[in-house]
Amino acid sequence: MKKRVWIVLAAALLLGCGGNAMKIESRIPTEKIEGSSLYVRKVENLPEDFILGMDASSVIAEEQSGVKYYNFAGEEQDVFLTLAESGVTHIRVRVWNDPYDADGHGYGGGNNDVSKAVEIGKRATNVGMKLIVDFHYSDFWADPGKQMVPLAWKDMAIDQKTEATYAFTRDALNELKQAGVAVGMVQLGNETNGAMCGEKTWFNIQYLMQAGSKAVREVYPDALVAVHFANPEKADSYLSYASKLDYYGVDYDVFASSYYPFWHGTLENLASVLSAVADTYGKKVMVMETSYCYTGADTDFSGNTISDETANIVKDYPFSVQGQANAVRNVIDTIANGTHNGVGVVYWEGTWITVGTNSREENHEKWETFGSGWASSYGGSYDPNDAGRYYGGCAVDNQAMFDPEGKPLESLRVFNLVRYGNEVEPRTDALKDAMLTVDLKGTIELPETVDAILTSDERVPIPVEWDVTDADLQKMYEGGEKTYEITGTADGLPARCVVSMVKFNFLQNFGFEDGVLEPWQTEDRGGADQLYVEEKLTDSKNGAFHMHFWSEKNNTVDFSLFQEVRDLPAGTYRFTISIMGGDAGEQEVFCYALVDGEPAGRTPMEITSYGNWDTKTVEGITIGAGQTVTVGVSVKCSGEGNGAWGKIDDALLNSMD
Repeated sequence: MKKRVWIVLAAALLLGCGGNAMKIESRIPTEKIEGSSLYVRKVENLPEDFILGMDASSVIAEEQSGVKYYNFAGEEQDVFLTLAESGVTHIRVRVWNDPYDADGHGYGGGNNDVSKAVEIGKRATNVGMKLIVDFHYSDFWADPGKQMVPLAWKDMAIDQKTEATYAFTRDALNELKQAGVAVGMVQLGNETNGAMCGEKTWFNIQYLMQAGSKAVREVYPDALVAVHFANPEKADSYLSYASKLDYYGVDYDVFASSYYPFWHGTLENLASVLSAVADTYGKKVMVMETSYCYTGADTDFSGNTISDETANIVKDYPFSVQGQANAVRNVIDTIANGTHNGVGVVYWEGTWITVGTNSREENHEKWETFGSGWASSYGGSYDPNDAGRYYGGCAVDNQAMFDPEGKPLESLRVFNLVRYGNEVEPRTDALKDAMLTVDLKGTIELPETVDAILTSDERVPIPVEWDVTDADLQKMYEGGEKTYEITGTADGLPARCVVSMVKFNFLQNFGFEDGVLEPWQTEDRGGADQLYVEEKLTDSKNGAFHMHFWSEKNNTVDFSLFQEVRDLPAGTYRFTISIMGGDAGEQEVFCYALVDGEPAGRTPMEITSYGNWDTKTVEGITIGAGQTVTVGVSVKCSGEGNGAWGKIDDALLNSMD
């Protein structure tokens, strides 16, 4: 093993008006960590000052709850030292104004006030890392779904709130400076998608951002100022945010994005969107939050945001330690090489693990007492609709980079190894499920191979043996329209084939998975702004594609989507299709069937809200020899506010005979 070389830096940090010097020992390795089993392809052209960050906001609450952290040698050690030794350069910490109720009970999520930031900042600085300060300008979680004003600022006019933002930011940063914390970046709000601190217009939001920026420039003039948004898959929104910031002259350096591969589209789209901002407005760009599961299992008796059972998510990597590392490595590569002016990537809450492995009851007491769960019941006094109803443990413990006992996962070393590469011999890491759809009158032919996902992130077919008998297959034929799971073995790992027994679907491109409209047709009667096949797994009923519609103006969503089918055997058929959406207002939506142009059936449908699919069927469509059947859906919405939107998916035309 090569000897690691550690740098000792002498840094003079100006404390207040004085020049007290603090000796900082950097424990960030300057050479490759040898001996790792992790497969990591080198990220070329990675700048020396590229930010490889870790949000570790919950560490104090975790430790107060009894959590102990260890190094790779199995020795108990300060978690910040372990992070630095693994190649992490920056620690990110969220800051809430006052996350406590009137009796001093913490809201949870780490109870991250300014004092917690100071303690975390000092520990990070002591081992040579810099701090990224994430001001939420809220008393609890701020994200695209909620941007609540701190209770102390609730009745303030915008000019008062602007002054309060400046004073709070200035005073918090001065506390950090007095403590000798090396602050490298400051965020003005968290995932501020068109709202911040209770304000919902950019005319007011920009005042608050300007105030925060002014305080940063005064206290930490060398720190970068960042703004932070989510949902990069909505490219137009990002360009709109950047345009608003430019129009109002907001003083900032970094346009940062969250990127969770489960929800936020492709890396290619991320690079394109951030590069457009960098090129147009001359800003640095980065990923401020990303993460991935190392397991699909829950470890703290409180459900996780992402699990093996979570539907409609993108799973480009296995839920494994290597899959987690590959996900992180590819985000880093995208920002370093695919994005213009990319400066860093921060992993979100890699230290947030279970506070106990015995029972939910024991953990619940710790979550309530120390705030080590995502929310305590006390958080309901501030946020009754979310924290007050769903309080509990950590929802991302299966995305941490430490196991439930506090021992670091090998994936943590990706922060060092991306600089050098560690292309060890690839091996099978996981198997991709085989998917099979079989007509009830057809033949079940199980695949002879399954795709092995290698540690190098390659996919290769390997032989598989299925544990199934002829009697099992016969029961599947006789069981009607059902879905079955068949298990087997490949390369010593458990394999799975999901077999869907269905009646033959006479429609082509029935789930729009061809990625094009044909052979579907549209009749656009209202001039909708958007009417196309969209690739977005999280918005699809099944698969990755669906038909998307949206229009900004009222009364412009008025269209039919249909497919003509010829040469069907004479008989009786049924047609089924699904729709979901929102902001429909007054609506007239129905699925229908025509035979040789004449009505043959019609069933009303309803658009309600996101994720609520309405599936309806037209029964008893009688077709004679040589006749043509047309099936489709007609959508007419007045729009509620700014027009209407929706998704259409999973069309079926089955024989009823």
